[in-house]
Amino acid sequence: MNLSMLLPDAVPAAVLLLAAILDYLIGDPWGWPHPVRVMGWLIDRYTQVVFNIWNNPTDEMSILPLRLVGTIGSILLVIGSGTLVWLAVQVANWVDPIFAIALESILLASCFAGKSLRAAAQDVLHPLNEGDLVKARQRLSFYVGRDTENLSEPEILRAVLETVTENAVDGVMAPLFYGVVGVGASYILSVSGGMFAASEGCLCLGVAFAIAYKAASTLDSMVGYKEAPLTDLGWFSAKLDDLLTWVPCRLTVITLAFLSGKPGYVWRICQRDAIKDASPNSGWSECVYAAALGVQVGGTNSYRGVLKNKPLLGEAIDPIAPEKINQALQLTRYCFLIWLGLSFLLYTFFFVF
Repeated sequence: MNLSMLLPDAVPAAVLLLAAILDYLIGDPWGWPHPVRVMGWLIDRYTQVVFNIWNNPTDEMSILPLRLVGTIGSILLVIGSGTLVWLAVQVANWVDPIFAIALESILLASCFAGKSLRAAAQDVLHPLNEGDLVKARQRLSFYVGRDTENLSEPEILRAVLETVTENAVDGVMAPLFYGVVGVGASYILSVSGGMFAASEGCLCLGVAFAIAYKAASTLDSMVGYKEAPLTDLGWFSAKLDDLLTWVPCRLTVITLAFLSGKPGYVWRICQRDAIKDASPNSGWSECVYAAALGVQVGGTNSYRGVLKNKPLLGEAIDPIAPEKINQALQLTRYCFLIWLGLSFLLYTFFFVF
């Protein structure tokens, strides 16, 4: 017995819904095994091995070999992660279809970071609301790369809002996008014949696609830096993440622009300011929230004592306050639910017509 015998049309919707509920209620409990932690360990070990071989790559090796090594490693991790998840679900379905649905739901939920973003924001805002700047700075240092020791309250609030808005796309909306795309691909393959004609869970490719995207995102966050010694090793990782995030980022911007009730204004601000950011995606992600909320993000940050200026995004109509951060989290939740609902409608239309 396989999942295709258990109301196959309802399986993807059920798994998406269960995954969304799991992320909203449970998130990523501390200490629990998590696919991203496994990916992070593999990336760290791979990086250590590479730099042990290329002891001083900038002086002793040409740029091409190290870039090639980074490219091969990135492709192996991204494709390998998706493939392993696909195989795991096939085995789970062979054991029991309900177990496969549960496994798919848990794995897909692990790709979403909605609750994690809310928890991180509240972890900093709680001591800040109580007037404990020292503790707020300490808590903030767990979530951002900038120096936090001397940040003022407005700077802490800006850092929290920038973290929440930048990670809304690659931590929430992009994994959902690739999960939905994978579901659609599974459905098409399942009705076209071949090895997927009796697909063991139409959402199997949805989870595989989402996990593969998380692998690319994790690679970018760990090695996709422009500074030495990761300049060449992480070159492909950074480019791949930029490419994979481009479409879901723009769709998120469009959705949030309409949710704000002032789509024309929000889009104009994004076209004016988002392009100033060096990243093709994070600038758009932060800017759309800033425009929708009527605040301004960006400015001078300190990283290990080195000052870096980021472009100013949005208009400083209102100051950044805890309420604005909560509104940003709410906008992300609404955007997620809209995409989830639209995916259900598309699946229904596909099978009815």
